[in-house]
Amino acid sequence: MFIPRGRVPVNISVLVIAASLWPTASAAAAAMPLTIVEAANLALTDEPGRASLQARAVAARERAVAEGRLPDPTMRVGLANFPVSSGGFSTEGMTQAQLGFRQAFPRARAAAAERFSAQAEAFGHDAEARGNDVLTAVRKAWLAAHLAQRSLALVDESRAYFEDLATVTRSLYSVGRKTQHDVLRAELELSRLEDRRIDAERMLSEARAALSRWIGADARRPVAMDLPDWHALPDRADLRAGLDRHPLLAAASATVDANDAAVRVAEQNKKPGWALDLGYGYRDGFLPDGQPRSDFVSLAVTVELPFLGRQRQDRKLAAALGDRRSAVNSRAELETRLGSELDAEFARWTDLTRRLALYESRILEQAQAQAEAALLAYQSDAGDFSDVMRARVDELDVRLEHIRLQVARARSYAVLANLGGLEP
Repeated sequence: MFIPRGRVPVNISVLVIAASLWPTASAAAAAMPLTIVEAANLALTDEPGRASLQARAVAARERAVAEGRLPDPTMRVGLANFPVSSGGFSTEGMTQAQLGFRQAFPRARAAAAERFSAQAEAFGHDAEARGNDVLTAVRKAWLAAHLAQRSLALVDESRAYFEDLATVTRSLYSVGRKTQHDVLRAELELSRLEDRRIDAERMLSEARAALSRWIGADARRPVAMDLPDWHALPDRADLRAGLDRHPLLAAASATVDANDAAVRVAEQNKKPGWALDLGYGYRDGFLPDGQPRSDFVSLAVTVELPFLGRQRQDRKLAAALGDRRSAVNSRAELETRLGSELDAEFARWTDLTRRLALYESRILEQAQAQAEAALLAYQSDAGDFSDVMRARVDELDVRLEHIRLQVARARSYAVLANLGGLEP
Protein backbone atom coordinates (compact mmCIF):
# COMPACT_ATOMS: atom_id res chain seq x y z
CA MET A 1 0.00 0.00 0.00
CA PHE A 2 1.39 3.41 -0.96
CA ILE A 3 1.63 5.90 1.90
CA PRO A 4 2.43 9.49 1.02
CA ARG A 5 5.46 10.84 2.80
CA GLY A 6 4.63 12.72 5.96
CA ARG A 7 1.30 10.99 6.47
CA VAL A 8 0.50 8.04 8.79
CA PRO A 9 -2.65 5.93 8.43
CA VAL A 10 -5.22 6.53 11.16
CA ASN A 11 -5.23 2.90 12.37
CA ILE A 12 -1.43 2.87 12.70
CA SER A 13 -1.56 6.15 14.63
CA VAL A 14 -4.08 4.70 17.04
CA LEU A 15 -1.89 1.66 17.66
CA VAL A 16 1.18 3.80 18.28
CA ILE A 17 -0.69 6.02 20.74
CA ALA A 18 -2.19 3.01 22.54
CA ALA A 19 1.21 1.36 22.83
CA SER A 20 2.72 4.51 24.29
CA LEU A 21 -0.08 4.84 26.83
CA TRP A 22 -0.10 1.16 27.87
CA PRO A 23 2.74 1.35 30.44
CA THR A 24 1.13 4.45 31.99
CA ALA A 25 -2.27 2.76 32.21
CA SER A 26 -0.73 -0.38 33.72
CA ALA A 27 1.16 1.64 36.32
CA ALA A 28 -1.99 3.57 37.19
CA ALA A 29 -3.96 0.34 37.64
CA ALA A 30 -1.21 -1.11 39.86
CA ALA A 31 -1.18 2.05 42.01
CA MET A 32 -4.99 2.14 42.39
CA PRO A 33 -5.96 1.33 46.00
CA LEU A 34 -7.42 -2.12 46.49
CA THR A 35 -10.76 -2.04 48.30
CA ILE A 36 -12.05 -4.96 50.35
CA VAL A 37 -14.99 -5.38 47.95
CA GLU A 38 -12.69 -5.60 44.92
CA ALA A 39 -10.45 -8.10 46.71
CA ALA A 40 -13.46 -10.28 47.48
CA ASN A 41 -14.69 -10.16 43.89
CA LEU A 42 -11.25 -11.06 42.55
CA ALA A 43 -10.96 -14.00 44.94
CA LEU A 44 -14.38 -15.45 44.12
CA THR A 45 -13.87 -15.30 40.36
CA ASP A 46 -13.20 -18.86 39.17
CA GLU A 47 -12.11 -19.98 42.65
CA PRO A 48 -10.97 -23.60 42.06
CA GLY A 49 -12.16 -25.04 45.38
CA ARG A 50 -15.70 -23.83 44.88
CA ALA A 51 -15.65 -24.78 41.19
CA SER A 52 -14.59 -28.31 42.15
CA LEU A 53 -17.53 -28.71 44.53
CA GLN A 54 -19.92 -27.29 41.95
CA ALA A 55 -18.63 -29.82 39.42
CA ARG A 56 -19.22 -32.63 41.90
CA ALA A 57 -22.77 -31.39 42.41
CA VAL A 58 -23.37 -31.50 38.65
CA ALA A 59 -21.92 -35.01 38.48
CA ALA A 60 -24.14 -36.21 41.33
CA ARG A 61 -27.24 -34.77 39.64
CA GLU A 62 -26.37 -36.62 36.45
CA ARG A 63 -25.94 -39.85 38.42
CA ALA A 64 -29.34 -39.28 40.01
CA VAL A 65 -30.94 -39.12 36.57
CA ALA A 66 -29.07 -42.22 35.43
CA GLU A 67 -29.98 -44.22 38.55
CA GLY A 68 -33.67 -43.45 38.09
CA ARG A 69 -33.78 -44.90 34.59
CA LEU A 70 -34.20 -48.51 33.58
CA PRO A 71 -31.06 -50.22 32.38
CA ASP A 72 -30.64 -50.69 28.63
CA PRO A 73 -32.40 -53.77 27.27
CA THR A 74 -30.25 -56.62 25.99
CA MET A 75 -30.66 -58.52 22.74
CA ARG A 76 -29.83 -62.16 22.17
CA VAL A 77 -29.29 -63.74 18.72
CA GLY A 78 -28.62 -67.45 18.45
CA LEU A 79 -29.05 -70.75 16.73
CA ALA A 80 -30.66 -73.53 18.79
CA ASN A 81 -30.80 -77.30 18.33
CA PHE A 82 -28.78 -77.44 15.14
CA PRO A 83 -28.02 -81.09 14.20
CA VAL A 84 -24.35 -81.96 14.50
CA SER A 85 -24.17 -85.44 12.91
CA SER A 86 -26.09 -84.88 9.70
CA GLY A 87 -28.68 -82.68 8.13
CA GLY A 88 -29.10 -78.92 8.04
CA PHE A 89 -31.28 -76.12 9.32
CA SER A 90 -34.53 -77.71 8.14
CA THR A 91 -33.73 -81.31 9.10
CA GLU A 92 -34.79 -81.29 12.76
CA GLY A 93 -38.05 -79.87 13.94
CA MET A 94 -36.53 -78.05 16.95
CA THR A 95 -33.79 -76.25 15.03
CA GLN A 96 -34.39 -72.53 15.35
CA ALA A 97 -32.87 -69.17 14.59
CA GLN A 98 -33.59 -67.26 17.77
CA LEU A 99 -33.93 -63.56 18.52
CA GLY A 100 -34.59 -62.48 22.09
CA PHE A 101 -34.85 -59.31 24.19
CA ARG A 102 -34.38 -58.95 27.92
CA GLN A 103 -35.42 -56.00 30.08
CA ALA A 104 -34.34 -55.97 33.71
CA PHE A 105 -36.22 -54.05 36.43
CA PRO A 106 -33.68 -53.48 39.21
CA ARG A 107 -34.66 -52.78 42.76
CA ALA A 108 -34.45 -49.40 44.54
CA ARG A 109 -34.15 -47.23 41.44
CA ALA A 110 -36.12 -44.34 42.96
CA ALA A 111 -34.27 -44.51 46.28
CA ALA A 112 -30.90 -44.60 44.53
CA ALA A 113 -31.89 -41.54 42.48
CA GLU A 114 -32.95 -39.72 45.66
CA ARG A 115 -29.63 -40.60 47.26
CA PHE A 116 -27.60 -38.97 44.48
CA SER A 117 -29.97 -35.98 44.35
CA ALA A 118 -29.36 -35.42 48.07
CA GLN A 119 -25.60 -35.74 47.52
CA ALA A 120 -25.83 -33.15 44.74
CA GLU A 121 -27.64 -30.80 47.12
CA ALA A 122 -24.96 -31.37 49.77
CA PHE A 123 -22.18 -30.58 47.29
CA GLY A 124 -24.03 -27.44 46.23
CA HIS A 125 -24.26 -26.21 49.82
CA ASP A 126 -20.61 -27.15 50.37
CA ALA A 127 -19.72 -24.98 47.36
CA GLU A 128 -21.65 -22.09 48.90
CA ALA A 129 -19.88 -22.63 52.23
CA ARG A 130 -16.53 -22.72 50.43
CA GLY A 131 -17.35 -19.37 48.83
CA ASN A 132 -18.21 -17.89 52.23
CA ASP A 133 -15.01 -19.26 53.76
CA VAL A 134 -12.92 -17.81 50.93
CA LEU A 135 -14.70 -14.49 51.34
CA THR A 136 -13.92 -14.47 55.07
CA ALA A 137 -10.28 -15.43 54.49
CA VAL A 138 -9.83 -12.67 51.90
CA ARG A 139 -11.40 -10.10 54.17
CA LYS A 140 -9.14 -11.15 57.04
CA ALA A 141 -6.04 -10.92 54.84
CA TRP A 142 -7.11 -7.51 53.48
CA LEU A 143 -7.75 -6.24 57.00
CA ALA A 144 -4.32 -7.49 58.11
CA ALA A 145 -2.73 -5.59 55.22
CA HIS A 146 -4.82 -2.53 56.07
CA LEU A 147 -3.65 -2.67 59.71
CA ALA A 148 0.02 -2.99 58.72
CA GLN A 149 -0.21 -0.22 56.13
CA ARG A 150 -1.92 2.23 58.48
CA SER A 151 0.51 1.35 61.28
CA LEU A 152 3.41 1.97 58.92
CA ALA A 153 1.95 5.32 57.88
CA LEU A 154 1.43 6.36 61.51
CA VAL A 155 5.00 5.41 62.45
CA ASP A 156 6.34 7.41 59.50
CA GLU A 157 4.15 10.35 60.51
CA SER A 158 5.48 10.23 64.08
CA ARG A 159 9.10 9.92 62.99
CA ALA A 160 9.35 13.58 61.96
CA TYR A 161 8.25 14.71 65.43
CA PHE A 162 10.74 12.47 67.22
CA GLU A 163 13.53 13.59 64.89
CA ASP A 164 12.73 17.24 65.58
CA LEU A 165 12.66 16.54 69.31
CA ALA A 166 16.03 14.80 69.12
CA THR A 167 17.50 17.72 67.14
CA VAL A 168 16.26 20.25 69.67
CA THR A 169 17.61 18.17 72.53
CA ARG A 170 21.06 17.95 70.95
CA SER A 171 21.04 21.70 70.41
CA LEU A 172 20.11 22.38 74.04
CA TYR A 173 22.73 19.90 75.21
CA SER A 174 25.39 21.67 73.16
CA VAL A 175 24.72 24.91 75.05
CA GLY A 176 24.57 23.15 78.40
CA ARG A 177 20.83 23.45 79.03
CA LYS A 178 20.11 19.69 78.84
CA THR A 179 21.95 16.56 79.84
CA GLN A 180 23.43 13.79 77.75
CA HIS A 181 20.79 11.50 79.23
CA ASP A 182 18.10 13.44 77.37
CA VAL A 183 20.02 13.12 74.09
CA LEU A 184 20.49 9.39 74.55
CA ARG A 185 16.78 8.93 75.40
CA ALA A 186 15.75 10.80 72.25
CA GLU A 187 18.07 8.68 70.10
CA LEU A 188 16.84 5.50 71.77
CA GLU A 189 13.22 6.35 70.94
CA LEU A 190 14.21 7.02 67.34
CA SER A 191 15.81 3.59 67.16
CA ARG A 192 12.76 1.96 68.72
CA LEU A 193 10.59 3.79 66.20
CA GLU A 194 12.66 2.29 63.40
CA ASP A 195 12.14 -1.13 64.98
CA ARG A 196 8.39 -0.50 64.93
CA ARG A 197 8.64 0.40 61.26
CA ILE A 198 10.52 -2.81 60.44
CA ASP A 199 7.88 -4.84 62.28
CA ALA A 200 5.06 -3.05 60.42
CA GLU A 201 6.78 -3.79 57.09
CA ARG A 202 7.03 -7.46 58.07
CA MET A 203 3.33 -7.54 58.93
CA LEU A 204 2.49 -5.92 55.59
CA SER A 205 4.62 -8.43 53.65
CA GLU A 206 3.01 -11.37 55.44
CA ALA A 207 -0.50 -9.98 54.88
CA ARG A 208 0.16 -9.47 51.18
CA ALA A 209 1.53 -12.99 50.91
CA ALA A 210 -1.65 -14.34 52.49
CA LEU A 211 -3.78 -12.16 50.22
CA SER A 212 -1.87 -13.23 47.10
CA ARG A 213 -3.13 -16.78 47.62
CA TRP A 214 -6.57 -15.54 46.64
CA ILE A 215 -6.00 -12.60 44.27
CA GLY A 216 -2.50 -13.11 42.87
CA ALA A 217 -0.48 -10.07 41.82
CA ASP A 218 -3.20 -7.61 42.87
CA ALA A 219 -2.12 -8.26 46.47
CA ARG A 220 0.92 -6.02 45.83
CA ARG A 221 -1.32 -2.99 45.32
CA PRO A 222 -1.75 -0.57 48.23
CA VAL A 223 -4.95 -1.27 50.13
CA ALA A 224 -7.57 1.42 50.60
CA MET A 225 -7.13 3.47 53.77
CA ASP A 226 -10.86 3.45 54.59
CA LEU A 227 -12.38 0.53 56.46
CA PRO A 228 -15.75 -0.87 55.35
CA ASP A 229 -18.77 0.60 57.08
CA TRP A 230 -19.39 -2.34 59.41
CA HIS A 231 -20.56 -0.56 62.55
CA ALA A 232 -23.86 -2.25 63.40
CA LEU A 233 -24.96 -5.82 63.99
CA PRO A 234 -28.37 -7.46 64.40
CA ASP A 235 -29.31 -8.88 67.77
CA ARG A 236 -27.75 -12.16 68.79
CA ALA A 237 -31.14 -13.87 68.40
CA ASP A 238 -31.32 -12.71 64.77
CA LEU A 239 -27.80 -13.96 64.15
CA ARG A 240 -28.78 -17.30 65.67
CA ALA A 241 -31.71 -17.46 63.27
CA GLY A 242 -29.33 -16.77 60.41
CA LEU A 243 -27.09 -19.56 61.65
CA ASP A 244 -29.90 -22.02 60.98
CA ARG A 245 -29.51 -21.16 57.28
CA HIS A 246 -25.75 -21.70 57.27
CA PRO A 247 -24.73 -23.65 54.16
CA LEU A 248 -22.65 -26.11 56.18
CA LEU A 249 -25.74 -27.05 58.19
CA ALA A 250 -27.76 -27.28 54.98
CA ALA A 251 -25.09 -29.57 53.53
CA ALA A 252 -25.15 -31.70 56.68
CA SER A 253 -28.95 -31.99 56.44
CA ALA A 254 -28.65 -33.03 52.81
CA THR A 255 -26.08 -35.66 53.84
CA VAL A 256 -28.60 -37.02 56.35
CA ASP A 257 -31.17 -37.20 53.53
CA ALA A 258 -28.67 -39.05 51.35
CA ASN A 259 -28.10 -41.59 54.12
CA ASP A 260 -31.87 -41.97 54.58
CA ALA A 261 -32.08 -42.84 50.89
CA ALA A 262 -29.18 -45.27 51.29
CA VAL A 263 -31.13 -47.03 54.06
CA ARG A 264 -34.12 -47.34 51.74
CA VAL A 265 -31.85 -48.75 49.05
CA ALA A 266 -30.57 -51.39 51.49
CA GLU A 267 -34.10 -52.23 52.58
CA GLN A 268 -35.36 -52.60 49.03
CA ASN A 269 -32.37 -54.72 48.09
CA LYS A 270 -33.83 -57.36 50.41
CA LYS A 271 -36.77 -57.61 48.02
CA PRO A 272 -36.55 -59.56 44.75
CA GLY A 273 -35.70 -57.85 41.52
CA TRP A 274 -37.01 -59.20 38.23
CA ALA A 275 -36.49 -59.21 34.49
CA LEU A 276 -38.68 -59.90 31.46
CA ASP A 277 -37.46 -62.04 28.56
CA LEU A 278 -39.20 -62.07 25.17
CA GLY A 279 -37.94 -64.39 22.40
CA TYR A 280 -38.77 -65.36 18.85
CA GLY A 281 -37.62 -68.62 17.22
CA TYR A 282 -37.74 -69.06 13.47
CA ARG A 283 -38.02 -72.64 12.09
CA ASP A 284 -37.56 -73.84 8.52
CA GLY A 285 -38.83 -77.03 6.87
CA PHE A 286 -42.18 -78.82 6.76
CA LEU A 287 -44.25 -81.11 8.92
CA PRO A 288 -45.08 -84.69 7.76
CA ASP A 289 -48.42 -83.45 6.45
CA GLY A 290 -46.65 -80.91 4.28
CA GLN A 291 -47.46 -77.86 6.38
CA PRO A 292 -44.59 -75.45 7.12
CA ARG A 293 -43.19 -75.65 10.63
CA SER A 294 -44.57 -73.01 12.99
CA ASP A 295 -42.25 -70.42 14.53
CA PHE A 296 -41.97 -70.13 18.33
CA VAL A 297 -42.59 -67.19 20.63
CA SER A 298 -41.40 -67.39 24.24
CA LEU A 299 -41.96 -65.19 27.27
CA ALA A 300 -40.20 -65.64 30.62
CA VAL A 301 -39.97 -63.76 33.90
CA THR A 302 -36.75 -63.98 35.94
CA VAL A 303 -36.99 -63.30 39.67
CA GLU A 304 -34.02 -62.82 42.00
CA LEU A 305 -33.92 -64.73 45.27
CA PRO A 306 -32.28 -62.31 47.76
CA PHE A 307 -33.31 -64.39 50.79
CA LEU A 308 -30.56 -66.85 49.91
CA GLY A 309 -28.06 -64.09 50.71
CA ARG A 310 -30.02 -62.61 53.61
CA GLN A 311 -27.01 -62.32 55.88
CA ARG A 312 -25.20 -60.19 53.29
CA GLN A 313 -28.25 -57.94 52.77
CA ASP A 314 -28.75 -57.57 56.53
CA ARG A 315 -25.14 -56.49 56.95
CA LYS A 316 -25.55 -53.86 54.22
CA LEU A 317 -28.69 -52.54 55.90
CA ALA A 318 -26.93 -52.40 59.27
CA ALA A 319 -24.05 -50.48 57.68
CA ALA A 320 -26.48 -48.01 56.06
CA LEU A 321 -28.23 -47.46 59.40
CA GLY A 322 -24.87 -46.82 61.06
CA ASP A 323 -23.95 -44.25 58.40
CA ARG A 324 -27.27 -42.47 58.94
CA ARG A 325 -26.72 -42.29 62.71
CA SER A 326 -23.25 -40.91 62.09
CA ALA A 327 -24.62 -38.23 59.73
CA VAL A 328 -27.29 -37.19 62.24
CA ASN A 329 -24.74 -36.93 65.07
CA SER A 330 -22.29 -35.03 62.87
CA ARG A 331 -24.95 -32.46 62.02
CA ALA A 332 -25.84 -32.04 65.69
CA GLU A 333 -22.15 -31.57 66.59
CA LEU A 334 -21.71 -29.06 63.77
CA GLU A 335 -24.74 -27.05 64.88
CA THR A 336 -23.43 -26.93 68.45
CA ARG A 337 -19.95 -25.90 67.34
CA LEU A 338 -21.16 -23.15 65.00
CA GLY A 339 -23.48 -21.83 67.71
CA SER A 340 -20.61 -21.70 70.19
CA GLU A 341 -18.40 -19.90 67.66
CA LEU A 342 -21.15 -17.37 66.97
CA ASP A 343 -21.69 -16.67 70.69
CA ALA A 344 -17.96 -16.23 71.30
CA GLU A 345 -17.52 -13.95 68.28
CA PHE A 346 -20.57 -11.89 69.24
CA ALA A 347 -19.11 -11.37 72.72
CA ARG A 348 -15.81 -10.36 71.11
CA TRP A 349 -17.59 -7.87 68.83
CA THR A 350 -19.44 -6.38 71.81
CA ASP A 351 -16.27 -5.93 73.84
CA LEU A 352 -14.39 -4.41 70.89
CA THR A 353 -17.25 -1.98 70.30
CA ARG A 354 -17.16 -0.89 73.94
CA ARG A 355 -13.38 -0.45 73.86
CA LEU A 356 -13.56 1.59 70.65
CA ALA A 357 -16.19 3.84 72.16
CA LEU A 358 -13.93 4.39 75.18
CA TYR A 359 -10.91 5.19 73.00
CA GLU A 360 -12.84 7.60 70.78
CA SER A 361 -14.62 9.36 73.63
CA ARG A 362 -11.74 9.70 76.11
CA ILE A 363 -8.46 7.82 75.69
CA LEU A 364 -7.32 9.37 72.38
CA GLU A 365 -8.04 12.88 73.62
CA GLN A 366 -6.45 12.23 77.00
CA ALA A 367 -3.26 10.82 75.43
CA GLN A 368 -2.93 13.85 73.17
CA ALA A 369 -3.56 16.26 76.03
CA GLN A 370 -0.98 14.51 78.20
CA ALA A 371 1.65 14.71 75.44
CA GLU A 372 1.01 18.41 74.89
CA ALA A 373 1.08 19.15 78.61
CA ALA A 374 4.39 17.30 79.06
CA LEU A 375 5.95 19.23 76.18
CA LEU A 376 4.79 22.58 77.55
CA ALA A 377 6.17 21.71 80.98
CA TYR A 378 9.49 20.69 79.43
CA GLN A 379 9.74 23.87 77.36
CA SER A 380 9.20 25.97 80.47
CA ASP A 381 11.78 23.96 82.44
CA ALA A 382 9.04 22.66 84.73
CA GLY A 383 9.12 19.10 83.45
CA ASP A 384 11.48 16.27 82.66
CA PHE A 385 12.47 15.18 79.16
CA SER A 386 11.66 11.58 80.05
CA ASP A 387 8.07 12.64 80.70
CA VAL A 388 7.89 14.20 77.23
CA MET A 389 9.19 11.08 75.52
CA ARG A 390 7.02 8.78 77.59
CA ALA A 391 3.93 10.86 76.84
CA ARG A 392 4.63 10.90 73.08
CA VAL A 393 5.32 7.16 73.03
CA ASP A 394 2.11 6.59 74.96
CA GLU A 395 0.19 8.71 72.46
CA LEU A 396 1.66 6.72 69.58
CA ASP A 397 0.76 3.45 71.32
CA VAL A 398 -2.79 4.67 71.89
CA ARG A 399 -3.24 5.65 68.25
CA LEU A 400 -1.81 2.32 67.08
CA GLU A 401 -4.10 0.44 69.48
CA HIS A 402 -7.07 2.43 68.17
CA ILE A 403 -6.28 1.29 64.64
CA ARG A 404 -5.85 -2.28 65.83
CA LEU A 405 -9.22 -2.20 67.59
CA GLN A 406 -10.92 -0.86 64.46
CA VAL A 407 -9.45 -3.64 62.37
CA ALA A 408 -10.18 -6.29 65.00
CA ARG A 409 -13.85 -5.28 65.09
CA ALA A 410 -14.06 -5.37 61.30
CA ARG A 411 -12.47 -8.82 61.37
CA SER A 412 -15.03 -9.93 63.97
CA TYR A 413 -17.81 -8.62 61.73
CA ALA A 414 -16.45 -10.65 58.80
CA VAL A 415 -16.58 -13.83 60.90
CA LEU A 416 -20.12 -13.06 62.12
CA ALA A 417 -21.21 -12.29 58.56
CA ASN A 418 -20.17 -15.82 57.60
CA LEU A 419 -21.81 -17.45 60.61
CA GLY A 420 -25.00 -15.40 60.70
CA GLY A 421 -25.58 -15.05 56.98
CA LEU A 422 -25.08 -11.26 56.87
CA GLU A 423 -24.66 -9.34 53.64
CA PRO A 424 -22.06 -6.60 54.25
